[in-house]
Amino acid sequence: MMGHAVILALAFLGGILLGGLFFGGLWWTVQRGIRSAVAALWFSASSLLRTALILAGFYVVSHGDWLRLLACLLGFIAARVALVRLSLPPVIPSKPSTP
Repeated sequence: MMGHAVILALAFLGGILLGGLFFGGLWWTVQRGIRSAVAALWFSASSLLRTALILAGFYVVSHGDWLRLLACLLGFIAARVALVRLSLPPVIPSKPSTP
């Protein structure tokens, strides 16, 4: 039972790693693509490459087990949520105006 939990935790961490790779690659592509004369090529090639890598990563991590696939997907989503929160500018609370 403990071994199964460790495997699922490793699948979750694998999903976090895959999410970081996918969204880090997206960020890198946007930085390169907006300065390029062939932006459509950058975005198309990056999308195909990132999707192929992530699908292959899910296949390897899941090893044919739907619970591992689910744990990996949850890790992928967790990486997305974390990276979105980290990339937002800090919110500075405004002082209430006095009448």
